[in-house]
Amino acid sequence: MEINEIIRKVTEEVCQQYGITSVNGSSVKSADLEPAALAKYIDHTLLKPEASAEDIHKVCDEAKKYHFASVCVNPSYIKQVAEELHGSGVTPCCVIGFPFGTQPPETKKNETLDAIINGAREVDMVINVGAVKNKDWLEVKRDISAVVEAANTKAKVKVIIETALLTDEEKVKVCTIAKLAGADFVKTSTGYSKGGATVEDVALMRATVGPDMGVKASGGIRTYEDAVKMIRAGASRLGCSAGVAIVTGGSNTPNKCINCGACKAKCPVGNCTIVKCDY
Repeated sequence: MEINEIIRKVTEEVCQQYGITSVNGSSVKSADLEPAALAKYIDHTLLKPEASAEDIHKVCDEAKKYHFASVCVNPSYIKQVAEELHGSGVTPCCVIGFPFGTQPPETKKNETLDAIINGAREVDMVINVGAVKNKDWLEVKRDISAVVEAANTKAKVKVIIETALLTDEEKVKVCTIAKLAGADFVKTSTGYSKGGATVEDVALMRATVGPDMGVKASGGIRTYEDAVKMIRAGASRLGCSAGVAIVTGGSNTPNKCINCGACKAKCPVGNCTIVKCDY
């Protein structure tokens, strides 16, 4: 089936059913939504252009302490991040074509290859939004495929579609193309455009890609409550710089022990009451 026909068919199906609150939220167990348990969803992110090496070191230390999924940085810092996270179980991640996605596919491909050489095991690429607005779907696929092929299973690929700039129909089409191109995740936002993640966009993206592909909510997720809403809507990963506040519940009140088994002398998130007899 031709790519335009696939897009048309999926767009019709999803837009007809859209309006549901969540695709997979009902399957999320309450224990998985305890503040400390949210760490496994979080890409601890620092993408500010003024970030220093010391700032990056601090983010890596926090990620190791709280057991976040990854640390996401600009490409110039991926080597440092990979070295600092080695053996920790936290994944080194960097952005590609950030923040506007206007580079040619070949440039994004080379940037991805360099990132992997320097230790990236996940890459978050920004699509060419102009190609979407031009309805040049083959160019959109070429753009995404260039990064997927460069990653070549050595790194997971997250495709940032910048939802604030797209119509619902365009969101469905880009998510469909990302899935066809072999990407591992679709992601809402860079955090540098006019809007970030919304529950509605996460639900729409999850409905489009189905249960087996990742959906990353990013942009404006600052509190525990924000995080839970995104997960219930279908997010399997969260991109945020407020990860510490989220997993500690934004307070010094002790959280319930979730029996993660990672504690020794103290809880790895620093504010849970340990119940060692539970494991």
